[in-house]
Amino acid sequence: MAVKRSRFAAASAHDGFAAVDFLKREGAAALRRFMRAHRGALYAELRFEAVLHRSAAASDGANRESTENESAALGVAVQCGDRHGLAAQGQTGVEIGRLALSRPHLLAALDRALGEAHERARCNLREKAAMLRTLGAAANALTRAAEYAPSSARDEIAAVYDRDPRTLDPGEMQRLCHDASAAIAGLGTDIAFNAVAALSELRHELFINTAGALISQAFAFVQGDCYVVAQTANGHQENYDTIGQQRGFEALAEGWRDELMPNPDLHRFALDLARETRELAAAPVLKPPDGEVTVVTDPHFNALVAHEIIGHPSEADRALKMEAAYAGRSWFLQSLDHNEIGRPVGSPLLWACSDPTLNGFGHYRYDHEGTAGRRVTHIEGGVFRGFLNSRATAAALGVEPNGSARASEAWHVPLIRMSNTFFMPGASDPQRMIAEVDRGYYVCGSLTPSIAESRENFRISARRVYEIEHGRLGRLYRSGSVMGDSKSFFTHIDAVGNDLRMIAIPNCGKGQPMQVKRMSNGGPTLRSRARMGGG
Repeated sequence: MAVKRSRFAAASAHDGFAAVDFLKREGAAALRRFMRAHRGALYAELRFEAVLHRSAAASDGANRESTENESAALGVAVQCGDRHGLAAQGQTGVEIGRLALSRPHLLAALDRALGEAHERARCNLREKAAMLRTLGAAANALTRAAEYAPSSARDEIAAVYDRDPRTLDPGEMQRLCHDASAAIAGLGTDIAFNAVAALSELRHELFINTAGALISQAFAFVQGDCYVVAQTANGHQENYDTIGQQRGFEALAEGWRDELMPNPDLHRFALDLARETRELAAAPVLKPPDGEVTVVTDPHFNALVAHEIIGHPSEADRALKMEAAYAGRSWFLQSLDHNEIGRPVGSPLLWACSDPTLNGFGHYRYDHEGTAGRRVTHIEGGVFRGFLNSRATAAALGVEPNGSARASEAWHVPLIRMSNTFFMPGASDPQRMIAEVDRGYYVCGSLTPSIAESRENFRISARRVYEIEHGRLGRLYRSGSVMGDSKSFFTHIDAVGNDLRMIAIPNCGKGQPMQVKRMSNGGPTLRSRARMGGG
């Protein structure tokens, strides 16, 4: 077993969190001093974070690693203007680690970062002015306000936990992973490999700007992961899944009861996944029928549909083609003149939203521009209503900012990200939704998405597929998938369940350089029509 401790973590009792308190007192003054000393500076902001992270892992009943590290980072933005009213922004960020332990070094690092952001803003300003001289009236959009007024909110939000992540015994986490992995290995020789991992994190974020904002937010996270490989005489199956909460370690050690996103304890979760994997390895591969069939999809499967077909296309930076070169576009917006805003994209039974105010992996009160998060309805009775946005993209779309700009670490530039994004519940009983199907398939759990460039169609593989015959569940199959045109799949929804569940998503990647963010996705049981894939 390898034990890793960063030099920062070994210094003393979590000094990175003390640096947050120091910047609460001194950060605003540091920004004001910088503004006075730099001609043309109109606005500045500071984002700082301190993070304590612990993790453990075991495989095939043996301990593999236990890690602990503490980190600190900051990000800044500066806006400059000229006498003609033109404005431009520059940003930078840096991981500062042990520099956060020294107050003079921390302030010096902040000052250097502000200076670099100021130079980038001035360079941006010069390029804008040159473009205006070259293009004239064709570039008049550059003279308009680039974004809405900055936040002036002042608030403090504490992390939620029963057991303080700072006092967690790393040995307890390691034992939990070891015992779960050993129990899986004890299921028999059909289990070819297993790995169980757990993490605990305490994150404290600070946002300060020259408009008067001072927002302190702390978050506690726990996460459990399990990967199982089973091999039988009939076939091979691999399964991977995650549970997690914005809570303390109690949510893994004891399980967590919650209306929207409950989870068993890590031991039970891992064993259940292993038993399912073994059962699937013995099941036949789905041989898909010709043509479209009725499909009933469960909340876990719909979590990936919500993520890929609603969440990412609803991010305004993607819709405005800022990611077109490497991550694609959005089927909701071909252009500002040709788009789906206010138009039907699905059945009148279909509603979908993002809501960071709900408990879940994607919960927060303020985004990383200091804007309060709120519920954003994407689809209302089948009609597309709007995007997740930042201050800048809100201005481009002519709407209000909705608090959706977030960075995975403080030294990254904030991007527009999902929060808790899901299909909203309906009135149908899931069992009755199945009972009303003469012939079709019940699709459970999600594995791998294959998505078109603008996400206008998809193929998403499932963990389990059951035949439905005369309203009853029949044979279990593996290696099945659902294939559909996104708009057609949504339009053919004829029943929406009352069983909304959220699933923890630990690893949504976006941006260059890549930023990995946690969020929750989900929905109720849905019934529609689609083609099935197999093999």
